[in-house]
Amino acid sequence: MGALLRAALHPPESAISRVDDPSERRALIVELLLVGVLTFGFSALYAILSLLENALTTGIGGTTVALNPVASSVAAIDAIRQGMSVIRLLAIGGLGAYLLWRTGIGLRRVGLARPSRADVPPAVLLAAVIGLPGLALVAVSQAMGANSVLDVAPTDDLWWRIPVLALKSFGNGFAEEVVVVGYFMTRLRQLGLRANVALWSSAVLRGAYHAYQGLGAAVGNVVMGLVYGRWYQVTGRLWPLVLAHALIDTIAFIGYAVLTRTGVLG
Repeated sequence: MGALLRAALHPPESAISRVDDPSERRALIVELLLVGVLTFGFSALYAILSLLENALTTGIGGTTVALNPVASSVAAIDAIRQGMSVIRLLAIGGLGAYLLWRTGIGLRRVGLARPSRADVPPAVLLAAVIGLPGLALVAVSQAMGANSVLDVAPTDDLWWRIPVLALKSFGNGFAEEVVVVGYFMTRLRQLGLRANVALWSSAVLRGAYHAYQGLGAAVGNVVMGLVYGRWYQVTGRLWPLVLAHALIDTIAFIGYAVLTRTGVLG
């Protein structure tokens, strides 16, 4: 336990080498900007603007945010669009892994070696450590008017809704953890940023693109980013983070849908 605590406070040196060649550094910076625009960087800007707009108009607590909105009134088209969103999430994560691989950083080095059963216990632990306090933080923030009301999932009885929510949960985990933790932190380390700077940068980015949900969600996701990012720096494994994130979303999305359908919630 003491060794784990010391590692958390003072993570081991990264095995990723610093890039010193000026042209390669410029290429990495351009790549980071492009990936940011296409993925979570622009999402963060939109989320912050949404939070500001809500604060200046109806008030943050006076808004409702749908996390998994219905994409069409036609069930078949809705199903297709929901499936497309899952594919897009997987592609975002795949893009981050591919760009690292193209520059000589294989999947094993970035923490995406073949997943194993050994990844499950830490995933469950990480999900519990973040999920339960996170729900409490959002609930308190909503009561204080600092968080939007979250419409977590549709409550219809379409047979494919639950499987799609499960797939989207995994897609969220894969996209966010691979890009925001694995890709982003690796690139920052290649540019010479210290471990704690890379950690905080990743965590703040995570909080920023969740800011559209409210202040509670933003703060909670910064904390999540710090815990998950440090875990990655200490262990070098991404799969537990992907699985933990997917587990949190699965319980939230499907649990909300089932409890609402059965009348337990409103």
